[in-house]
Amino acid sequence: MKFINYLEKITGVGVFPLTSLIIFFLFFTALTIWALKVNKKYISEMENIPFSETEKNYN
Repeated sequence: MKFINYLEKITGVGVFPLTSLIIFFLFFTALTIWALKVNKKYISEMENIPFSETEKNYN
């Protein structure tokens, strides 16, 4: 028996793809809005984390 036959037996199975698409869209929309609004100083600090830790160990 093929996998599609199992899906046909589930009531309301058509809702799952739509729900997944909505969650995917909302997540990446929120992530894009956050990336555009985040403070640039915060981004700069996060970029330099690996370098600042390395410099502390060698000094």
